Amino acid sequence: MSVLYLLIGSLCAFALAYRYYAAFIAARVLLLDDRNIAPSVLCNDGQNYVPTNKWVVFGHHFAAIAGAGPLIGPVLAAQYGWGPGFFWILLGSIFAGCVHDMIILFASYRHEGQSLSVIAEKDVSRITGAVTAVVILFIILVALAGLGVAVVNALFNNPWGVFSIAMTIPIAMVIGLYMFRIRPGAILSGSIAGVTLVCAAVFFGPHIADSSLAGWFTFDKKQMSILLPIYGFCAAAIPVWLLLAPRDYLSTFMKIGVVAALAVGLLFVNPTIKMPLVTDFVHGGGPIIPGPWWPYVFITIACGAISGFHALIGSGTTPKMIERETEIPVIGYGAMLTEAFVAMMALFAAVTLVPADYFAINTSSAVFSKLNMQVVDLPYLNQLVGLDVAHRPGGAISLAVGMAHIFSSISEGLRHTMKYWFQFIIMFEALFILTTIDAGTRVARYILQDVLGYAYKPLSRKDWMPGVIATSAIVSLAWGYLLYTGDVSSIWPMFGATNQTLSAVALAIGTTIILRIGRKKSYALITFVPCILITITTLAAGYMNIQTYLAKSQMLNVWLSMAVIALVVIIIADNIRVWLKLLRTDKPIGMNDDRDQIYCPIVPADAPPDARP
Repeated sequence: MSVLYLLIGSLCAFALAYRYYAAFIAARVLLLDDRNIAPSVLCNDGQNYVPTNKWVVFGHHFAAIAGAGPLIGPVLAAQYGWGPGFFWILLGSIFAGCVHDMIILFASYRHEGQSLSVIAEKDVSRITGAVTAVVILFIILVALAGLGVAVVNALFNNPWGVFSIAMTIPIAMVIGLYMFRIRPGAILSGSIAGVTLVCAAVFFGPHIADSSLAGWFTFDKKQMSILLPIYGFCAAAIPVWLLLAPRDYLSTFMKIGVVAALAVGLLFVNPTIKMPLVTDFVHGGGPIIPGPWWPYVFITIACGAISGFHALIGSGTTPKMIERETEIPVIGYGAMLTEAFVAMMALFAAVTLVPADYFAINTSSAVFSKLNMQVVDLPYLNQLVGLDVAHRPGGAISLAVGMAHIFSSISEGLRHTMKYWFQFIIMFEALFILTTIDAGTRVARYILQDVLGYAYKPLSRKDWMPGVIATSAIVSLAWGYLLYTGDVSSIWPMFGATNQTLSAVALAIGTTIILRIGRKKSYALITFVPCILITITTLAAGYMNIQTYLAKSQMLNVWLSMAVIALVVIIIADNIRVWLKLLRTDKPIGMNDDRDQIYCPIVPADAPPDARP
């Protein structure tokens, strides 16, 4: 079957979903109204709360949520065939992931840009708020360390990649100064200059790698494991407009550009899908993922369909930058649809490889020898790439090979440029992940400030620099330690389950919010149904993970997994208690009605309502 049928069909489904379903949620369920003053305006402090053009915010938000998940997850899930991954990405993103992101972004907007744990405390209970904060902090630290491992593996002893990505930092700072301080609002000229400079950094990368300057950009794994947390600390501590927003915005051009180019390449090449609808491993026993398609397709694809990590960005940096409430659909729902499209492209790149070649790349030589498969195109692909890509599991290499093969097949003249495409895509993957690390570190800093604020009130203030620096350092050191010691690699499978479990928590909180504000209680079904599906799926995955850890005597993973499951059950049960209470009300009670008013961080908590800026 031609891949074009799936490509065009998914694009049409995504367009219809945004046009009708997102519009329904915005107009009927959330009642978006620009008369509600944005937190970026209400709490503008020039540091974290900064009114920002919606396309810059879209770029930041998309770059922050689109990490390794939509690239690597669908490639690994191709083990089960093209069907399970395709239908979950399509339906999961439209009816679960996009709704999840949009509802949480709305909730944080209405709560002056506060984090998910604060929203849970105000709209559910103090217990749920505290438990949510602990679960989030644990998951985000593990996620950052795991993502860091992927970046280190892509960039160590790779001066081309290090130079190109390192140059995006000063470029972003210059463009940030230009667009926010020198010529505020100059989005077009700033974008053109920034994209041109980023492309130049990519173009000059191989020349730097072949020059005497290569040593300045060549680092081993340990050195990279130190440099990444340092970068994370800087991104978390300095004003959002100076580095984080412009860098993520400029990175989005490359991210979306490469994915769009892949879609065009698929149109020209029109490859056939070589992977069957389902494989023999659909019931378990696969060489890449040992478990059955349910629940492992769901937790493997992760961010490509729905991700709890998105709730951290949607209640972290993004709501502090939006200028108007009606921008929530394009940023919340639209960015998630774009990420789902990325996941589709990654899946297509994988399933157009010959199955034997796909499994040869993604398994060790010992495991592949037991599959009784014979490679077909792999020797030729090795020759074109200039590297032996066999037995390099993890998904990144097979994705790069698949995408490079499609690009180089557009015309005969491009066939011998495949090695350049391969190196470019490896760098593209690292850039994809790195933008999640910087935003994630900043969000973790916000959460840690909220938690420590209970002990010492000034620490909760996002504009108090001693607290900002201290919490940024603690967060960076925490995930940096896991990265440097390498221990995180043993608990990465647990992150896949807990990340999805966090999305179930966010959907439960979203259901509570809709029951509070919705004109019809039935509107809560848009979050309740996916909440139940994701909760059952991820708890089953957590249980299976515990069995695997017990078989390997990995007791630390067992206890951590059990702790997360127990905490999540507490959160879901507490939300159910609130649902039953709200279902007995006959009219909306709004958000924050008859409860303590939430003030932006720069206003004292005991200030009267008329003292708000």
